[in-house]
Amino acid sequence: LEQGSTQVIVYAKSLHNPTYVCLDYQPTEQIAGMAPVPKVQLSGGLEICRILNGMWQVSGAHGPIDSAKAAKAMDAYVNAGLTSFDMADIYGPAEEIFGSFYSQLKSRQGAEAAAGVQGLTKWVPRPGPMTRKVAEHAVDQSLRRMCVECLDCLQFHWWDYSDKRYLDALGHLSDLQQEGKIKELALTNFDTQRLEEITSKGIHISSNQVQYSLIDRRPGVKMAKFCQSEGIQLLTYGTLGGGLISERYLGTGEPTGRGQLNTASLSKYHNMIKLWGGWGLFQELLSTLSSLAQTRGCSIANVATSYVLDQPAVAGVIVGCRLGVPGAEHIADTLGTFQVRLSPADIDGIESVLGRSKDLMLTVGDCGNEYRN
Repeated sequence: LEQGSTQVIVYAKSLHNPTYVCLDYQPTEQIAGMAPVPKVQLSGGLEICRILNGMWQVSGAHGPIDSAKAAKAMDAYVNAGLTSFDMADIYGPAEEIFGSFYSQLKSRQGAEAAAGVQGLTKWVPRPGPMTRKVAEHAVDQSLRRMCVECLDCLQFHWWDYSDKRYLDALGHLSDLQQEGKIKELALTNFDTQRLEEITSKGIHISSNQVQYSLIDRRPGVKMAKFCQSEGIQLLTYGTLGGGLISERYLGTGEPTGRGQLNTASLSKYHNMIKLWGGWGLFQELLSTLSSLAQTRGCSIANVATSYVLDQPAVAGVIVGCRLGVPGAEHIADTLGTFQVRLSPADIDGIESVLGRSKDLMLTVGDCGNEYRN
């Protein structure tokens, strides 16, 4: 039980699945006694939380979503200090849900309170002409949906590297940034070669959002070094493998079929585990993480997230949120990550398992190649 001056939050922790679930929440300004959530500043000045709330889960690929309930559920994250939300124009109603929450917060608590929330979105265009008009229309659409005057961060994705019009698009986005419509211009799922190409054209990039986890450590091979040299930071997703990297799957048989892999995340990251080394090695990894977690009184997710947060060039980890889904909140557990400090011996123990996995740079290629092969 955590109690503040105007709220009570109750969390339950199952003996068989030791992750916290929020049973009841009443909004307030802050949770008493809670340490501030660590933040980091991107190159354009935007300050974001080191753990961001991912909104892919409202896209429809993870089950039905009630948009009104989802918007209301965002209060709990913000009041806990988790004020940064990651979304995309292709994540179903994600931008509209953010806009609804943002406008209600602004109306209820004023512009200063709303300014303390960060909305990072993405533009994922279909192949085609990348004129100024096309780029500006996409930006204006996100501005309208999110109910903001300037996009905190726009992360650009491109499907086909053989079509060089991504450089045209980024040129127009850079102009729109100079005109005040975008604060941070960023990328998502670009590889190191294209990142080098884009920056060589004089286009300033704040961050690149890529898959990074104990299973997928490709960003650490060469991208991190380049990013550090250019002042570019990494935002990471897939860090918890869609929930597979948790106590729930420790000591279990390999999930199969849509009945057990019943969300887009579970299916996606299960495939990555198969490429990485298989379910048997994955169980060894979970066992190692569980031992470390038990000695610290934290969760497997805390250990896995802490490992990635400590990697070079990583600014923040995106943890998906099932907004508005009863029993799916994991705020208390997420905050527990910031209490974890892994020692060199801890890391050696983890990497002794990772060292027996397959090299995903050889089997998949650099970051983002899984979307282009």
